[in-house]
Amino acid sequence: MTTKNLLYPMKFKPSFKERIWGGNRMHHVLNKPSCPMEKCGESWELSAVGGHVSEVANGFLAGNDLQELVEIYMGDLVGEKVYDKYGIEFPLLIKFIDAEDDLSIQVHPDDALARERHSAYGKTEMWYVVDADPGARLISGFNQEVDRGKYLEHMEKGKLLDLLLSEEVFPGDVFFIPAGRVHAIGKGILVAEIQQTSDITYRIYDFDRLDKHGKPRKLHTDLALDAIDFSWKEGNKSGYERAVNQPVRVAACPYFTTNLLEMNEVMERDFSQNDTFVIYMGLEGEVRLVWDGGEETVSRGETVLVPAAIEAFSLQPISGEARCLEVYIE
Repeated sequence: MTTKNLLYPMKFKPSFKERIWGGNRMHHVLNKPSCPMEKCGESWELSAVGGHVSEVANGFLAGNDLQELVEIYMGDLVGEKVYDKYGIEFPLLIKFIDAEDDLSIQVHPDDALARERHSAYGKTEMWYVVDADPGARLISGFNQEVDRGKYLEHMEKGKLLDLLLSEEVFPGDVFFIPAGRVHAIGKGILVAEIQQTSDITYRIYDFDRLDKHGKPRKLHTDLALDAIDFSWKEGNKSGYERAVNQPVRVAACPYFTTNLLEMNEVMERDFSQNDTFVIYMGLEGEVRLVWDGGEETVSRGETVLVPAAIEAFSLQPISGEARCLEVYIE
């Protein structure tokens, strides 16, 4: 039996992160075990970031980490074209983020700047809003034409917020955040986040908050300046048409493609022409993932990695309707 035939859809142990702005939705909304921290802001579902590499939770590979899996199974796990491009580094970081309070206003560098400064990849990401309080808002980009001089003038006067686009959000909203776009998740919002494997964030403004030691959090004003994309367009919320029992594309870029799957009957999925791994993030209900070799469930708040070696499988809602995100690289 080849290593290819041994692979199966894998779940990983979530890594909870305490954040000054975190809350308790991981447990109450996503049905995860209670976070051991007082303010649980993030659940890293699938990570290859150094020091935070995810560990398999199910099957005979339980206890192995994601880095080891890529080193051993290579293209059978991630796809030959993905392995040729990224080598042993898994290219995506998958999270749930719970903002009980506003996150800092921040920006991420693109690949070129991150490579120059940090010998790392940049950070393009997307958010799918899982839950939101009435009236909750987030920031994505500018609300007017801005140049470097205008930005600096507002920063010096403490009026940066006057330049930023704040939009009300609702469950099901999607925001694509390319590297260079100034952004911030607002309080009362739970999102699923798909991003490049990078943990580089330049914090621009933090609402003058103090950390648990009574000190202001570090800002990266100068580093952020060269990372910011000052281009402007009216509205940054991604529009899409909902459909049942067929994939709906909600984001696509060179780093990842994300589909929304809403289903009340079996969906057949075939990635034999794509040569890529596939990730499912459970958003609602429960889905049975069936392949030639077994089956696995994906429940709300769970994330499953389907190896590239499993090219075809079916998704079966177990009771009534189910919803999940489907992520892969084209």
